[in-house]
Amino acid sequence: MLKIGMVGVGDISGIYLKNLTQLYKEVELVALCDLVKEKAEKAKEEYHIPKIYDTMYELFADKEIDIVLNLTRPYEHYQVSLEALKAGKHVYSEKPLAATYAEGLELVRTAQEKQLYLGGAPDTFLGAGIQTCRKLIDTGFIGKPIGAAAFMICRGHESWHPDPEFYYKHGGGPMFDMGPYYLTALTNLLGGIRSVTGLARTSFTERTITSKAKAGEKIQVEVPTYTTGILEFENGAIGTLFTTFDVHYKGQARLEIYGSEGTLLVPDPNTFGGPISLLRQEEGDYKEIPLLFDYAQNSRGLGLADMAKAIETGRAPRASYHQTLHVLEAMEAFETSSKRRSAVDLESVFSRENPMEAHPVTGILL
Repeated sequence: MLKIGMVGVGDISGIYLKNLTQLYKEVELVALCDLVKEKAEKAKEEYHIPKIYDTMYELFADKEIDIVLNLTRPYEHYQVSLEALKAGKHVYSEKPLAATYAEGLELVRTAQEKQLYLGGAPDTFLGAGIQTCRKLIDTGFIGKPIGAAAFMICRGHESWHPDPEFYYKHGGGPMFDMGPYYLTALTNLLGGIRSVTGLARTSFTERTITSKAKAGEKIQVEVPTYTTGILEFENGAIGTLFTTFDVHYKGQARLEIYGSEGTLLVPDPNTFGGPISLLRQEEGDYKEIPLLFDYAQNSRGLGLADMAKAIETGRAPRASYHQTLHVLEAMEAFETSSKRRSAVDLESVFSRENPMEAHPVTGILL
């Protein structure tokens, strides 16, 4: 069992704290650190975590810790992960890997030089929903994949999030906030991306917070909030992806995979389960498909547990830097393409890892 030290005890940390202390046998959460010490102290007491540290450097110096779990804000991911790697720790980071592709490359090079594991969220693709869809595609239920369409449409976070400003700053925006879920799902269903052609803009340069904690405060928007474009996959399939924080819309997520013999409606990639529908010509209508794998509930931390098992057994982790770097480059390529007014060929190469499987009795990851 590998020991985990968590840096960052913000909004997303709750589900990690719950799952890492109750669900996964591969890891043990032993230390916490947050700039607001009261958050770490509260989590320590509620989840019975042995240690808290005032600074991340003190946590990195703890010889008991094998893996640093980086749950800081997106623009902080790079520096925290880099310092953890330099300290000789394996790292698992919340999405995105970094705020720029150049930062992501440096993290990967550092991990390689020090022979350390570097992985990260989202790990929702390891859940029952996306894994069932991968099984259906890989076994030919939709024939040859020829295309995909994905949409994440909402009006932003300022009406409900207690501290929404970072969503509109460097490392934020709908593509970098929600794009990782869609691009990670797409690459696990269809394989690596060859090129991106995109358009991106900032529809509103200022946002007013209406959620209670900071109601009335203004946010100066620094990132694109309406991004759309075309993905060319290595297997020849063509996909479209649209993410926005600018639109009033009922619902939010849609992800579809098109094949020569049928169409697959994929669950919201921000979830681990969800309904799956398959349309084949001979059926005449969509048919709901049962989930074929475990982890249909909110199982965040599954990718971390899988990486811990990979470290112990010497296999490749399923949520590795090969994936998070490829997704990061693709996200950045939308804005780069928009500025250049031309397609952007990706440098990184992604090959899918083996699908999920679990021991039928113990549930221990294999």
